[in-house]
Amino acid sequence: MTRIFIAGFMHETNTFSNLPTNLDSYRARSLYLGDVVKKKSAGTKTEIAAFLDFCEDNNWEAICPIYADATPGGKVTEEAFNFVSSEILNSLNQFGPFDGVMLALHGAMVCEHIDDGEGELLKKIREQIGTEVPISVTLDLHANITDQMAEMSDIIVTYRTYPHIDQYEIAIEAADLLKRTLKRDIRPRCYVIRGQMLDGADHGRTTFPGPMTQALSVAKDLCEHKDVLSVSIAAGFPWVDILETGPSVVIVGDKDEQNFEALAQPIIDQLFEMRSVSSISSLSISNAMRETLEIKNNGKPIILSDFADNPGGGGYGDSINLLKGMIDAKIKNAAFGSIFDPSAVKVCLEQGLGANVIVSIGGNVDPKYGESLEVSGKVIAITDGKFKLEGPMMAGTPIEMGPTIVLNIAGIEVLITSGRFQVYDINFFKHARIDIFSKDVVAVKSAHHFRAAFEPISSRVIIVDTGQGLTSRNYRELTYKKVRRPVYPLDIS
Repeated sequence: MTRIFIAGFMHETNTFSNLPTNLDSYRARSLYLGDVVKKKSAGTKTEIAAFLDFCEDNNWEAICPIYADATPGGKVTEEAFNFVSSEILNSLNQFGPFDGVMLALHGAMVCEHIDDGEGELLKKIREQIGTEVPISVTLDLHANITDQMAEMSDIIVTYRTYPHIDQYEIAIEAADLLKRTLKRDIRPRCYVIRGQMLDGADHGRTTFPGPMTQALSVAKDLCEHKDVLSVSIAAGFPWVDILETGPSVVIVGDKDEQNFEALAQPIIDQLFEMRSVSSISSLSISNAMRETLEIKNNGKPIILSDFADNPGGGGYGDSINLLKGMIDAKIKNAAFGSIFDPSAVKVCLEQGLGANVIVSIGGNVDPKYGESLEVSGKVIAITDGKFKLEGPMMAGTPIEMGPTIVLNIAGIEVLITSGRFQVYDINFFKHARIDIFSKDVVAVKSAHHFRAAFEPISSRVIIVDTGQGLTSRNYRELTYKKVRRPVYPLDIS
């Protein structure tokens, strides 16, 4: 019987964050060991579920000892990296030998002790299993794909949607390429190239026509080439200060006769030519509030996106800038999700359901991105923060935010959480009994993922970039020391 090793180790690192990503960070989101991995993954639209389903469908024996995923944040600690990588390496040794390896990685992990977290992990795995066992890897669309990642992998396939709603399908594609490799139908090898861009490709957005959708169309046509097995376009993750940050193209080629880098070059050239094209525009808080008050919502909520403080990009999730703007503008019948503030949650829990409280919220991690705000409100809901995602993104995935409360502040129902999460699913609100369908305005700390679930129910989407936050696009305000130079937009206009 064919024996396959499966593991997941995910993190999107914002190197400008001062919140270290430690083992507690993984425990707060997903740190599953042994049989728990299969139990938690079953029925979800995730890569691990797809890998396991593919193995079952092909009568392969699957060993999946660990899945680790933490909310985007600062550098992964050496302790956390060593713990997860040791679990992977020890399991490879304990349960091996294996015919193939399938890994769900992100592609933008930076650690305290090494810039290329995934490359280092793949190197360690390769040193243990040798060069003959094929490794198939899935990566996030916002991966910063390094030369070492490509060298140590036989197959790399990235998501092709943003919001990411195709993880399951991409993993099936990667698994099928592994199957063809094991049958000796193909001899895959990865080739990666990148351009002079820190940011570009419309940040990977696929919900609008633009650079990314055009590039994906070219990539699809390129797959018609007889020796091209797969073409992936990674938009990169720009809030990372390492040498290889930025958009890249990966071709999985069959055999070695072709110059696959040359085949990929036109895509990179096209992305560079369209480097400044964006399918969205953002507003300041004052302009966003003015538009919000002027819009007739036709019975559907206006969605406000807090772009600059997106926990999904490493933002602290505790900036009150947008919330304060909504309060000052006297916006009513609204919902806000969420403010990360365990201390405020504790105060409200002590006062209890129905209590009228005065409490300071937000601004705890770094006052540079906004001071705390003292508010008066009523505790209208208390939850344990546990629910499952409704989708379309990662449907069925369990979420555990820790103790969570809802505070009604001047007509705005504010979700305040003990855990730091991007709000991209309706159930973030629904589980706390916030009926967003009856609201005039719904604000979310999310840059783009929210669109999959929230845009279909909205009357209008307004992007708000305060310029104050770890995920603001004001890149020149950040201190890059390691990225290759010259690079757009730091040196090239």
